[in-house]
Amino acid sequence: MQESTANKVAANATSSFTEHLQRDRPELLPFNRPGQGGATAAAPPQVPHATTIVAMSYSGGVLMAGDRRATMGNVIASRHIEKVFPADRYSVLGIAGTAGIAIDLTRLFQVELEHYEKIEGTLLSLEGKANRLGAMIRGNLPLALQGLAVVPLFAGFDTSAGVGRLFSYDVTGGRYEEHEHHTVGSGSVFARGALKKLWRPNLSAEEAVSVAIEALFDAADDDSATGGPDTVRRLWPVVYTVDSTGTRRVAEEQLAAASLSVIEARTVAGREA
Repeated sequence: MQESTANKVAANATSSFTEHLQRDRPELLPFNRPGQGGATAAAPPQVPHATTIVAMSYSGGVLMAGDRRATMGNVIASRHIEKVFPADRYSVLGIAGTAGIAIDLTRLFQVELEHYEKIEGTLLSLEGKANRLGAMIRGNLPLALQGLAVVPLFAGFDTSAGVGRLFSYDVTGGRYEEHEHHTVGSGSVFARGALKKLWRPNLSAEEAVSVAIEALFDAADDDSATGGPDTVRRLWPVVYTVDSTGTRRVAEEQLAAASLSVIEARTVAGREA
């Protein structure tokens, strides 16, 4: 009997935590909760939305940054939300779209990667991580059709190739590898315009931080759903870098200095205009 039980457990074992939940406890998945399924619902509820995320490559790694504002219609729902998270030791995830579902999917993705490492005894490849995230986004498609979409950015350091890589997605889970830089969210058009002018190959990590803040500043200038650096409340973007040493959250002091430098330069330019 013990051998039969062990065989059963082995047969049911999977390196995917999401597959495990889908099989045994599907109601715990963010996109399978009661009242959240089906595409026939009326207007989507008013819920907080998170924007804007920028990401770019730099010499030796990748950087991802997000502003701190969440909106609900014409109301600022939060000035303190965080939209960029470490997925594991060598990757980061930025979220745009319906904030609650996006944060739940982020947590599930973090557990997915941790579960894989425990079962397999090794890290999942960066390509594998990107594919698994796409499958999770695809699972949220019924809610996306109701207006509750989640559109992430994913970036990490590919330890096998020794380079940083960046991936974008659509609401169907389609995965696209981006080169140089990319943005998502309501302010993405304005941030992308800034990145086209400011980004260049082989930026240092410090230069990349300044470019990200400039891009978010431009997005906030034209998009009411994006919050720029807030010197009164001392609120700065959330910024992560990923290189061969792993993920690192950029310190508040460095972000404050870079943000104030951008504001001062634009103030001087405005006076001279």
